[in-house]
Amino acid sequence: MKVREMMTRQTAFCGLDTSLAAAVELMVKNGCGFLPVVGEGGNVIGVITDRDISIALGTRNQKPSELLVQDVMLPKNVTFPKLFTCTPDDDIHCALKTMRKERIRRLPVVDREGALQGIVSMDDFVLRAYQYAGKHDISWKDVAETYKAINRCPGSAKRPVAA
Repeated sequence: MKVREMMTRQTAFCGLDTSLAAAVELMVKNGCGFLPVVGEGGNVIGVITDRDISIALGTRNQKPSELLVQDVMLPKNVTFPKLFTCTPDDDIHCALKTMRKERIRRLPVVDREGALQGIVSMDDFVLRAYQYAGKHDISWKDVAETYKAINRCPGSAKRPVAA
């Protein structure tokens, strides 16, 4: 199964010069917590999440209308210095593998030139696994293993379990 069969095609996005206030409005209006950031040429150059915005507003003494997406977006963020994407033609297991390895819940879907085509999220995988339980390319095990990897705390395997 290809990513194009699962992705959300109509997706909100923002630009570098979008204020955090406007980004939050887009997220609320579209019921999402993630926006691809599109550059002047129409290519995806980063992403911003509701968490990025919360941290920026909690650590800076500025109003949301005074901060721009370019001030806080990924991949400028040190935690995630690289932008991860997939294409509509990628196999869904390739997208899941990227999500597992990089511990991310959503991927911008781009064409060969980097232009935004949509988003694929863990929600899409959960819905598809439910819809086609046992009859399709995606299984509950695939979804569960990816969520397990995403939500794993770094170093948690080294911590002793309390008795």
